Amino acid sequence: MPDTLTMTGRSLRLTARKPDALITALMLPVLIMIVFVYLFGGAVDIGTRYVTYVVPGVLVLCAITGSSATAITVCQDMTGGIIDRFRSMDVSGLKIVGGHVAGSLMRNIGSTILLFAVAVGIGFRPHASVAGFAGAIGVLLLFVLAVSWLCASLGLLVTSVEAANSANFLMFIAYASSAFAPVRTMPWWLRGFAGNQPITPVTETIRGLLLGQPVGARIWVAVAWCGGILIVSAAASAVLFSRRTA
Repeated sequence: MPDTLTMTGRSLRLTARKPDALITALMLPVLIMIVFVYLFGGAVDIGTRYVTYVVPGVLVLCAITGSSATAITVCQDMTGGIIDRFRSMDVSGLKIVGGHVAGSLMRNIGSTILLFAVAVGIGFRPHASVAGFAGAIGVLLLFVLAVSWLCASLGLLVTSVEAANSANFLMFIAYASSAFAPVRTMPWWLRGFAGNQPITPVTETIRGLLLGQPVGARIWVAVAWCGGILIVSAAASAVLFSRRTA
């Protein structure tokens, strides 16, 4: 546990040393939300105010963009020689990678608070109970953990920072989901994918909980997706770290 806390602190200090990257990570989801609400919102007819519909989707997109940086930081560690020093101090691979994941979680909490504050400022009005808010936060944090471990495994798989940047392409999966438009409005050939990938049940669950609407079995589908990605990605990270440092 002390090793993980130390690695988490190191990850946050590395983030603080790159204020330009931090500002970009904080502002990009906010700008995306503003663009969708004010540029496209008037053209989208979904039976409710578009800001009410889109904010949960942008929260999920924010989690993806924030977590994708984990691939870069892990790759930088693996290619920069610092791992040999950590191994000489008998720090396990999972604790090193786990520090980056925990740092990602902390950064995402900060960016989510900022994004939610801006969303309220432009007209988003949640109607959730205390339990609903707690459930939405829990699902979002579980999703952040899952995507952060997924990006960490990608950072261990590739051998250059440029290749690790490809983790940003995960955000495009969000566009082919119910994050920004109902699945029913999509072309028939896209509906199957959009309705059966993890971002749709996660977004629908968070949206339902924040708006005080019933979520039914979607919450368990969302948790199952997140749990599966988390377990597989953490296991893959352990195997990949072992192979890279063998």
